[in-house]
Amino acid sequence: MVTMTRYIAFLRAINVGGHTVKMEALRHLFETLGFQDVETFIASGNVIFQTPFEDAALLESTIASELKNALGYDVATFIRTEAELTRLAAHQAFPQPEVDAAVSNNVAFLANPLNEEEKHKVMALTSEIDHFAVHGREIYWLCGKRQSESTFSNAVLEKTLGVKSTIRGMNTITRMVSSLKR
Repeated sequence: MVTMTRYIAFLRAINVGGHTVKMEALRHLFETLGFQDVETFIASGNVIFQTPFEDAALLESTIASELKNALGYDVATFIRTEAELTRLAAHQAFPQPEVDAAVSNNVAFLANPLNEEEKHKVMALTSEIDHFAVHGREIYWLCGKRQSESTFSNAVLEKTLGVKSTIRGMNTITRMVSSLKR
């Protein structure tokens, strides 16, 4: 019997910036790649699937390449296993009173962990309303006001680090982890 691993793909640039992708079409595309039990989670580029393949980096590049071919534009892809996502959701990047006082709590997905110089660049983005924590391949972002009032964004992060990323709210991550347990 083949062992299947459940993965979650976090896709950048799905249904933003003038791009519109129907979730049914996205599910179908993942199914044509041979993935099983494919489902999407809200219409912002979160795809849950199973496969026997265990090389997440190869899965990321394969999916990104197929999405570019199918959609005609680059779609940075970040893969996490169900276990990784569960640990990510449980990680306390900030003290609970700070989380409770914040307007939004987010996580940025990266392909690779940051080196010390890159971590310092991220921490230099800290402001009166924006606080950051780096853990593994994720950057946690706590915003004390509405995100529209912040000078931080995914574009700022990508320019600062010179790498692609995508950001999701921790509420979305928590709900996704809960749905995976059913």
